[in-house]
Amino acid sequence: MATSDAVTQDLSIQRQSLLAWWRSGDPWIWLTSAAVAASVAAVLGLIGLLAVNGLAHFWPSQVMAIEYERFGTKTKIFGELSERESISRRQFMEANPAFEEQVPETVERWLIKTGNRQANPPDFRWLFAHDVIDSSVPDDVIVVERTEWGAAYGLLVNIEQDSETVDTRNLWEEFQARIARTAAIRDEIDALQEGSINGINYELESIRLEKRRRQLDGNHEVSDLEAEEEVLRSEYAIIENQVFKLTEQLERDTAGLALADGRVIQIPIRAIIQAWMPNNMSMWGKLWLYFKNLWNFLTDDPREANTEGGVYPALFGTVLMVLLMSALVTPFGVIAALYLREYAKQGPLVQLIRIAVNNLAGVPSIVYGVFGLGFFVYFIGGSIDDLFFPEAKPAPTFGTPGLIWASLTLALLTVPVVIVSTEEGLTRIPRAVREGSLALGATKAETIFKVILPMASPSILTGMILAVARAAGEVAPLMLVGVVKLAPTLPIDGNFPYLHLERKFMHLGFHIYDVGFQSPNVDAARPLVFATALLLVLIIIVLNFTAITLRNRLEARYRVSIN
Repeated sequence: MATSDAVTQDLSIQRQSLLAWWRSGDPWIWLTSAAVAASVAAVLGLIGLLAVNGLAHFWPSQVMAIEYERFGTKTKIFGELSERESISRRQFMEANPAFEEQVPETVERWLIKTGNRQANPPDFRWLFAHDVIDSSVPDDVIVVERTEWGAAYGLLVNIEQDSETVDTRNLWEEFQARIARTAAIRDEIDALQEGSINGINYELESIRLEKRRRQLDGNHEVSDLEAEEEVLRSEYAIIENQVFKLTEQLERDTAGLALADGRVIQIPIRAIIQAWMPNNMSMWGKLWLYFKNLWNFLTDDPREANTEGGVYPALFGTVLMVLLMSALVTPFGVIAALYLREYAKQGPLVQLIRIAVNNLAGVPSIVYGVFGLGFFVYFIGGSIDDLFFPEAKPAPTFGTPGLIWASLTLALLTVPVVIVSTEEGLTRIPRAVREGSLALGATKAETIFKVILPMASPSILTGMILAVARAAGEVAPLMLVGVVKLAPTLPIDGNFPYLHLERKFMHLGFHIYDVGFQSPNVDAARPLVFATALLLVLIIIVLNFTAITLRNRLEARYRVSIN
């Protein structure tokens, strides 16, 4: 009996201890910590996945010479091993019902990037390991990165200048020298086209519009404009002649590349960006080429339907759009929060406005895109064209999707976040601070702009952080209000007014969608999707880290005042 009472008492004590532990809140602390740890692990895992699959694309992989036999036909290819996987015998037989030989329980297959898409398509192919007769890693095989038709693999056999073979002792060094010469000429042509020629074309277009403007105003005196136009056309002809001469120099050289099957193809050196021998490179050489490829990815324009080249226009457009969006959304959000908290009479109407603002944060982004297209682009942009650019019609100037409308649409999308965050910051400022400022003789406006807003600036920056994080990754509304697959020019150039808000632009988010889902060459585009997604995530992290650092400094500055 005594033993039973002791057991009952122990159970009661344990139950009371467990209840006290539950009421203390410690379980919720541990649960929150576990949720935070899981979130951090998920984010780090996502970044790691993007980094492994994306950054590996820029490493100069070994090129294999492979001979395989399939259905009695022997084939020799050069290529990089992109992927290796195993499939079951059942899957193999379903895909190859006519195969009669004995198949092992597990079949290994390789995805080989063979390149040479123009001469020997396709440039990616699957090989079964049991079909491979021989494989080796020859030291003298080269990889050629081209402006079109993707990469080429082969053995350098000759260099021709004006259809005559060049006699040289070191073929590889001569090849590299001619690639460098061609790259210099290509850069000179690009500088003339993007600088002088684009500038002259811009001025000629301005003259054409000025003529049209005068005609609409009833002024038919355009002799001064025609004289200026004649001077510009003379300059254009001179520069165009220089471009033609440089282009003729580009057509001079070709390189002979022997494929694995013995065929020799001639590649114009003007179409070659760079070439390397991956099987004959040291580790330092591979590291140098790796960072060079990574730099080219960040600074070059896209090629081959965005499956080759870099992402500089998309990177530039994304950062510029986010900065413009931040400059637009912050004043509107702060002013709205100030009115709701400091000026508006608190009542049912203000409460209804707050509910509406909170509900706006849950509206699907594509709805904002449709609204931006109808209101900003067609209504406001069309009205601007009618008032200020009638000479350009029927071609729209601002009445078409562009950078300014995309920024305004995303500002409208994210303004509820800034309003709510700013209002929360204003609410936390003690009433005594306001009364003290007014008691010292400051007006209400001086109190708000010199005392209240600086103390609420950490909350304003918190709203900006959330706005930037959402806006930078949005794609759906941008497809309607300004983003394109390939923009011919950047929104910023050397022509007045330098920042052209009406131009269309590229965006990393849409670039990921386009390369991942609209690409004609899925295998070639896959690593670029991972690399571009990693770049977008890093941009968001950098922008947020900058805002968080500034917010923490402001919090440390005004914490004493708030206390």
